[in-house]
Amino acid sequence: MAVSAAAAPAAEPLPRSIFKKFLVMLCSLLMSLYVFYCLADRCQTLPGPIIAAGAASEEEEGGGGGYLGGSAELPPWQAAAARRKRLLQRLKQRRRRQEAAPGPEVPAGDGGSRAGGSGGGGGGGSAAGTAGTLTLLLGEGSKRLPQAIIIGVKKGGTRALLEFLRVHPDVRAVGAEPHFFDRNYERGLAWYRDLMPRTLEGQITMEKTPSYFVTKEAPARISSMAKGTKLIVVVRDPVTRAISDYTQTLSKKPDIPTFESLTFKNRTTGLIDTSWSAIQIGIYAKHLENWLLYFPIGQILFVSGERLISDPAGELGRVQDFLGLKRIITDKHFYFNKTKGFPCLKKAEGSSKPHCLGKTKGRTHPDIDQEVVQRLRDFYRPFNMKFYQMTGQDFGWD
Repeated sequence: MAVSAAAAPAAEPLPRSIFKKFLVMLCSLLMSLYVFYCLADRCQTLPGPIIAAGAASEEEEGGGGGYLGGSAELPPWQAAAARRKRLLQRLKQRRRRQEAAPGPEVPAGDGGSRAGGSGGGGGGGSAAGTAGTLTLLLGEGSKRLPQAIIIGVKKGGTRALLEFLRVHPDVRAVGAEPHFFDRNYERGLAWYRDLMPRTLEGQITMEKTPSYFVTKEAPARISSMAKGTKLIVVVRDPVTRAISDYTQTLSKKPDIPTFESLTFKNRTTGLIDTSWSAIQIGIYAKHLENWLLYFPIGQILFVSGERLISDPAGELGRVQDFLGLKRIITDKHFYFNKTKGFPCLKKAEGSSKPHCLGKTKGRTHPDIDQEVVQRLRDFYRPFNMKFYQMTGQDFGWD
């Protein structure tokens, strides 16, 4: 028995290959734990804030402490988590808006080049807008001079048009009127550019200042900035526009003379006072002549203020085509507000709530003597006819 016991073979050591595999698995497990640790934002070696204080994009103005949705007092790992969460939410919101408003198919080869940007017809433009959202939120992109300007006219519907256009992901616009080419030109183009929002390649920068259309120096100044600038004019029945203009002034200065007394130089002779701005603005043909000295008629789009109310999607379709944009803004974006008497957005830019223009829009007009209204219609008729010929459009004001 002793001999047989001694003769029993000793236990063999663990094979070297199995030992190596065990070490590899152990190392992999440790690395996986470390990666998950960092992804859980517990790792203190993560990069610092993505956006420095004061460098946020226009959409983030008013944010807290230089962090996107965070606070300057938060630990780095918490600030990073808040940043990423906000960025993802913005991307998801932008994608949902685009998916909810599909545009019509664009024929192959009809992409065209955007004003001031690279070609991006069909779905490419909106895709670029989605892909670029993250970059914009990170404060990247650049400020560019506008490639398109809504130049007029006052009380024609310019604010409504701008608010509608801002729904488009490839349009970035200044909210306030810069009045650069009429009141602030001496400040220089650098000052003007700094007012613009940041944009990515392929996106259009826009602004609107209705007084440009009647400013004598504006056409030459805009042409000097960029001869290829696309111009948009929103026009409206000049009689209705004049009454609306007066109504706005009346709301600010209740003691002004009556509309009738301001309309005529002499009520007895019926001579219209064309020096009154409310009357003068509506002589569209006269103002257009000045613009055609510097811009071809094909570089100016004339939008009907009346159709902007009755068929906003149709007019926005023309505007999107003119700007070289995919038709993303459609009937799905609008509803008619019976109280205000004009269309409103179901979802405004960066919001999931309906949006109507403020209380300063859609004011009730005062009752005007119908004889005065008819005199004005007779006065504007020849100018309207000339304007129709110049633009190739009959706006149906007579």
